[in-house]
Amino acid sequence: MSPEQELLAKWRSLPKEKQEEVLDFVEFLHVKNSVNKVSLGDNLRKIRAKIVASGEPLLTQDEIVKEIASRRGGLRETDA
Repeated sequence: MSPEQELLAKWRSLPKEKQEEVLDFVEFLHVKNSVNKVSLGDNLRKIRAKIVASGEPLLTQDEIVKEIASRRGGLRETDA
């Protein structure tokens, strides 16, 4: 059995959520080893452009601060 066939057989035996993790990891490796690497800034600008094009409003500075605080369990940088 070739490595490709072995990988596919093992991947198929995994639960759906684990298959997604494998795909995410493979995508990470692909991007990491890509010859034509795109900068993080370029990727973020593309994501922003997609959000703007979709009509979804961007977060305000206050909304960003609240989002960060909520992800930190309500802890703000000034509380530390």
